Amino acid sequence: MSETLTRPDLTVDSPMGGGACPCCGSTALEDIFSVEKAPTNSCILLSTRDEAMAYPTGKIKLAFCDDCGFVFNRAFDIRLTEYSGRYEETQSFSGTFNKFHRHLAERLIEEYDLRNGRVLEIGCGKGEFLALLAELGDVKGVGVDPGVHPDRIDPALASRLEFIPAMFAPDHVQGEYDMVGCKMTLEHIPDPTEFVGTIREGVGDSHDCIIFFQVPEAMRILKTHAFEDVYYEHCAYFTAGSLARLFRRNRFDIVDIKFEYDDQYLTIEAKPAAEVTAPTMAIENDLDEVRTSVRSFAEGLRKTIATWRERLAKARKNNETVLIWGSGSKAVSFLTAVDVDRTVKYVTDINPNRHGHFMPSTGQEIISPERLGEIKPDLVIAMNRIYKDEIRSDLDKAGVTPELLAL
Repeated sequence: MSETLTRPDLTVDSPMGGGACPCCGSTALEDIFSVEKAPTNSCILLSTRDEAMAYPTGKIKLAFCDDCGFVFNRAFDIRLTEYSGRYEETQSFSGTFNKFHRHLAERLIEEYDLRNGRVLEIGCGKGEFLALLAELGDVKGVGVDPGVHPDRIDPALASRLEFIPAMFAPDHVQGEYDMVGCKMTLEHIPDPTEFVGTIREGVGDSHDCIIFFQVPEAMRILKTHAFEDVYYEHCAYFTAGSLARLFRRNRFDIVDIKFEYDDQYLTIEAKPAAEVTAPTMAIENDLDEVRTSVRSFAEGLRKTIATWRERLAKARKNNETVLIWGSGSKAVSFLTAVDVDRTVKYVTDINPNRHGHFMPSTGQEIISPERLGEIKPDLVIAMNRIYKDEIRSDLDKAGVTPELLAL
């Protein structure tokens, strides 16, 4: 049932392993998929091709917990990851993403009366979401992230915001907050129970404090065989049910669970509870569906990857110039899994901070979309279909008309 995918030469492999589920402690685990050699960081800025080609790799060994539905990389070794100032993950150069981000900020401000309130964001990235909350709701915010760049924040908002360039620690959650947020961070945490439990202890029994988490939605990954969303930094994969069970075990009451951003994101809103609470939402009862999905996941991945390899083989045969759009984590997974013959010569990204850097393990330079007219690609593959219309518009502006496909 497990499928192994071979990737570039292994340079580092020091897995931590583990025989119990990090969420519930169960030993009812089933291995469902493995990758022998995956780059251990997908968003690190690498300055030279040589550095990129020699970048360390590690093992992915996805396991499924039959008791709580959690999927995790049991071979994950946190020592192989780097979160620092050269971790460049921001999506704020996309109009599509900014529209979603703004709507999310407005919704949270109104639904939870955050105006003029205090917000802590754990894993705040470059601080864009806190800045939005400050702009739209006069929020005072504290952001914790080792890769934060306060210099990118509008100086007009700076007096309302404090940034701590460090990994999250228990003392960061001490204090009175109206909301504790954590967006696209929990999936990087090898011990989710300790992480969420630390937050629960920190907020105490303040029932006025809303807890907001956002993670990639794992049921979609399992059902659509989204190999591009399986990469080293993501050691934890949550469905609505497994995320809710994690929060309930840590004495949170679930206010709401939502699928957002073309169902790619899963969000949970919770408040402290006096004791462990029982499920109240139909969306939490997904274990049978997850069991079915994990048992077809590896074979589905194999077929999906084979289809993309066939398309690149066709491009190579026809001497097509191939460019992929997006240089983040999905692109790293795509290139290392699919482009075994190095057919893809170009990678572009609208984030100017990534231009002139190189893709880990495969070595393509990340170029500006302004070079599209010079390159004249025949085939462009978008790493996320939600941006397809935005990308088509940029291609039209560049005066090029390639075939546009999307993952």
